[in-house]
Amino acid sequence: MSKAPLMPMATAVWLVENTSLTFKQIAEFCKLHEVEIQGIADGEVAKGIVGYNPIISGQLTRDEIELSSNDSGRPLNIIDEEVEIKNSENKIKKYVPLSKRQDKPDSALWLLKNHSNLKDSQIAKLVGITKNSVTSIRNKSYWNFNNLNAKDPVAMGLFSQKDLLNAIEKAERRILRERKNKEKLKIANN
Repeated sequence: MSKAPLMPMATAVWLVENTSLTFKQIAEFCKLHEVEIQGIADGEVAKGIVGYNPIISGQLTRDEIELSSNDSGRPLNIIDEEVEIKNSENKIKKYVPLSKRQDKPDSALWLLKNHSNLKDSQIAKLVGITKNSVTSIRNKSYWNFNNLNAKDPVAMGLFSQKDLLNAIEKAERRILRERKNKEKLKIANN
């Protein structure tokens, strides 16, 4: 099934006014009846509709119109360019309201208590605060440490459970790698 152009009536108006195509060719291209195209040409149909140029919108080329104008039996072919939509994993930082910004240090404290194997940089990236803030919370030297209450960041919507699980897996892989390296060094030193 061939596609219809955007705004078929307005496209038909433009084609009637600006080309020497037959009514049948325009009707087939715009998915309208031939009598409607005749009515557009006579000024009885589509009064007040501004013509829509299919060349500017990328649905037709001048060459395509020229070829069909020279051969009345040749139908117009719409340019079928599929737009590729990419779903990239690159996450765009979303806006965090002021009310939730105050919860970021609380979330960092929760992560430090419940997932101590995460690096400060991982926590900072997950929660959206600086690494220095996470380090000062870990060392209990954060300026407002006494007023912090550990809060689950997933429950508060700062990031998803999937993000947390990915960070934990990454931390576990890092710990295993470090253990293997220590064992290799022990064996090499003996």
